[in-house]
Amino acid sequence: MDDGQRIERALDVAVAHAEAPGAPPLLAEAIRYAVFPGGHRIRPRLCLAVARACGDDDPVAADSAAAAIELLHCASLVHDDLPCFDDAPMRRQKPSVHRAFGEPIALLTGDALIVLAFETLARGAARVPTRLAALVGLMARAAGSPNGICAGQAWESEPSVGLSAYQQAKTGALFAAATVAGAAAAGAEPMPWRLLGEYLGEAYQVADDLRDVACRQEEVGKPVGRDATLGRPNAAALLGMEGALHRLADLAREAVAVIPDCRGAERLREEIQAQTRLFLPARVTAELAA
Repeated sequence: MDDGQRIERALDVAVAHAEAPGAPPLLAEAIRYAVFPGGHRIRPRLCLAVARACGDDDPVAADSAAAAIELLHCASLVHDDLPCFDDAPMRRQKPSVHRAFGEPIALLTGDALIVLAFETLARGAARVPTRLAALVGLMARAAGSPNGICAGQAWESEPSVGLSAYQQAKTGALFAAATVAGAAAAGAEPMPWRLLGEYLGEAYQVADDLRDVACRQEEVGKPVGRDATLGRPNAAALLGMEGALHRLADLAREAVAVIPDCRGAERLREEIQAQTRLFLPARVTAELAA
């Protein structure tokens, strides 16, 4: 079973628990709607890649960690799209959750997905309590405050924020969680893997900023030009298009360079190089480099 199949199976099992008999039908439907179909599933793929590089001696724990990361990501998208934040009508080429189900159900869907992430983690990693304890702590750090995705969302309500602090919380937190959780699920020391996730998280955010400026809505599946409209920090606006593209390339190289020594390091480097090529549509990369 390849990584994509592992991720989709783990997510389907997790969502099925939220759809169990007795669940409010609209909430159950909205949870599945928010998770499927997914995008590239970059964060859970990164989690599994790191677990594999560290030996992947407990695939069930690794799958649950990867699914939990993606559930947190999906929760952040549902909340981010709400009228009180971005008021985005589209996500992943279809109406955003609040457009499809209404704002109350969308708010509760995001909340339920956060809880479901921890439930999924507990169910899948309980066989080794020390690993579960580490994973819960790492995941909570990525979700909350001061440096998790909730903090990243909250920075948008502050009168000012630096680009780095905003990006580290808004996007970098889940990338860092993916690398450290992958290591922890495989029984490796997680902290040496954090820098890899931080570099990749910043790289992805720079790419997202470029997409916001240079792409069409049909290419990215969500509204574009929102950073300028909402007055948000944007790497392309601060560095220029060419500067942002160079920064993206530098971050990708730095990420590969900080991979800790492990038996699967070479394969992991290849996987990361392949994944970072997906950060921008090929057309945009060619146009910006021209």
